[in-house]
Amino acid sequence: MPAGLLMPTATAEYGGVVRSVILAHKEHARYALAGPLGEALAVAVQTTLGAGRAAWLCPVPSSASTVRQRGHDPLRRLTAVAIRRLRRSGYDVRLADALAVVRRPQDQAGLSAQQRAANLSGAFEARSRWAERLTGQPVIVVDDVLTTGSTLAEACRALAVRGIPVLGCAVVAATRRRALPGS
Repeated sequence: MPAGLLMPTATAEYGGVVRSVILAHKEHARYALAGPLGEALAVAVQTTLGAGRAAWLCPVPSSASTVRQRGHDPLRRLTAVAIRRLRRSGYDVRLADALAVVRRPQDQAGLSAQQRAANLSGAFEARSRWAERLTGQPVIVVDDVLTTGSTLAEACRALAVRGIPVLGCAVVAATRRRALPGS
């Protein structure tokens, strides 16, 4: 995990059927899959909250061109489902569109953890209209998939620069950590 990133909570391992479902929703606009994926995200948020009952959920943003290309914002859709599910269970959770993409990074596929961190450095910025509202409030950064943690670390950094502390991070699925040969 990148330095300074709180241990994220994931509901499932990213692989097999889970991977297929996430990609079908994300890349092929299978909107009906937002229900079960949003429910899984809600479980991760609940775990991240612990005994807490309130938080702002801040999704990692996609660039405007990526949203246009896909025809939807998959993570925002999952976050909305998670919020509805948690509110029905008595949690006071709300959406915080507090992050913006200010520099589009290159495609992350095939990059090492160090290359991903460098690629994402400075990619996000906290929106100024959210800074005052979220200061001193519990904020959970949410994403669909965790691979190296670089994306979550950059999102948390962008919020921290504006004085917005992050309570934790929650994701639907995470890749299994692999031991390096000889370690």
